[in-house]
Amino acid sequence: MIELPKRARPNIDAQINIVPYIDVMLVLLVIFMMTTPIIEQGIEVDLPSAEAEMVDFSEHQPTVITIDKTGRYFINSLDDESAEVSKGERLPLGIIAGRVRARMDIYPEMKVFVRGDQNVPYGRVVSLMSFLQKNGVNKVGIVTESPDAK
Repeated sequence: MIELPKRARPNIDAQINIVPYIDVMLVLLVIFMMTTPIIEQGIEVDLPSAEAEMVDFSEHQPTVITIDKTGRYFINSLDDESAEVSKGERLPLGIIAGRVRARMDIYPEMKVFVRGDQNVPYGRVVSLMSFLQKNGVNKVGIVTESPDAK
């Protein structure tokens, strides 16, 4: 029997070069750092000032409904430095009430607040609060600005 010659196999280096992945991650980090301030814009509302007690948000994130100076409704929209900032969605009143009711079903102890611009007619804020009560939201708070903050 004739024995065939053995082939020389090259040594295989099974290492992953992670330098390109690090480059991609750094580029993504820079992109997210630049776009985050653009995404996180609040709705500007000129709140009325009043003395009030601070509310504790440690348990659940509250639902905040904002009425801007033109009378449009937004849900979960804060622009306060002490609160989490989100852009908020402009929605019709019926959809806002449905979303708040759905959140209340999941988190029964969730707090609901109305942020009304001080230039919005008082009746608009009251009608929003009344509409929420008719749709099962019994406790609604009003957000004001501290007189010291101005």
